[in-house]
Amino acid sequence: MSSSVTGLPLLSILIVLPLIAGALCFVLKAKGARWTALVATLLEFALSLYLWAQYAPDGAQWQFVEKMPLGGGVSWALGIDGIALMLIVLTAFLMPICIGASWRSIEKRVPEYMAYFLMMEALIMGSFSAQDLFLFYIFFEGGLIPMFLIIGVWGGTERIKASYKFFLYTFFGSVLMLIAMIYMATTAQTSSIPALMAYDFSRQAQTWLFLAFLASFAVKLPMWPVHTWLPDAHVQAPTAGSVILAGVLLKLGGYGFIRFSLPMKP
Repeated sequence: MSSSVTGLPLLSILIVLPLIAGALCFVLKAKGARWTALVATLLEFALSLYLWAQYAPDGAQWQFVEKMPLGGGVSWALGIDGIALMLIVLTAFLMPICIGASWRSIEKRVPEYMAYFLMMEALIMGSFSAQDLFLFYIFFEGGLIPMFLIIGVWGGTERIKASYKFFLYTFFGSVLMLIAMIYMATTAQTSSIPALMAYDFSRQAQTWLFLAFLASFAVKLPMWPVHTWLPDAHVQAPTAGSVILAGVLLKLGGYGFIRFSLPMKP
């Protein structure tokens, strides 16, 4: 496993650091969990700024590249371009603000709340840096779980309905995307995102693949008419949950169009 700039697996650290801090929160009391989450998210922000400083705009398209086979045709393949870099910095910037905003407003089950936010940060970072098709899918879908719990446990009076609506809309849309991913990996004999961006799928296949990815990314954005989960989720989510929902999670839909739909199915 290697990084193209510093020799350190910086993107892996971005993913693993909040996961470790989140696991630690589960065994701490409220005060310790708050401080652990704040320190971890500030370290993430500092690391994202370091990535920004080290990124070479006139360098290779993919930088900070890491790759390690995991088996089953899936690789721990990470790397970012300028688009992913901006979204990573945005995520890292918002997270400590969300932890600060929840410092006193969240009083019940604080350790779990902080742990779920840290887990969500790790999964979002993984989504923006994944260079393997199925690794991206795991991170992309995994991000639903902590947000589902944040809305369902710490949300408003209609939180259960809103959380299930959010989860089911986004999950069912992604089933078609998974089928399309399996077809793409089978046809191109690779699940590498850079390799798939260069692969020439047939015109008819591109149409169906585009529609399958549209089913997932349109819900995530969200686009009409699959947007009706968003008002419920925003209203019922705690304040910090709404910030991450609007500030980062919805950006995953646009990122998906830019990363997959436009270059792979032009």
